[in-house]
Amino acid sequence: QVQFVESGGGLVQPGGSLRLSCEASRSVFSIFAMGWYRQAPGKQRELVAAISGARTTYIDSVKGRFTISRDNAKNTVYLQMNSLKPEDAAVYYCNADNAGRPIFPASWGRGTQVTVSS
Repeated sequence: QVQFVESGGGLVQPGGSLRLSCEASRSVFSIFAMGWYRQAPGKQRELVAAISGARTTYIDSVKGRFTISRDNAKNTVYLQMNSLKPEDAAVYYCNADNAGRPIFPASWGRGTQVTVSS
């Protein structure tokens, strides 16, 4: 069974930081690239960052502010978010990633809410 469990979200002021965590099923984590996605109200879910081995990719709007990393021993992928902006507010999810598309779209976790507001 494929599972993703996200955590670490919260309310932060503009310019603040958060670190998101996502624990994935071991069977998934050991095989696939991993991605962080987000969905803001009224918008489609989008890939924010992905990691495959040592290679990382980011959407332009978060480059230089967000860092994705993974701990293979813990089956966990992280997203360090710095210099947060109001437009970063969304529910953040993780999934295995294939060139920007979630590999398990039927297995989304509950996500973790990020709110950026003063």
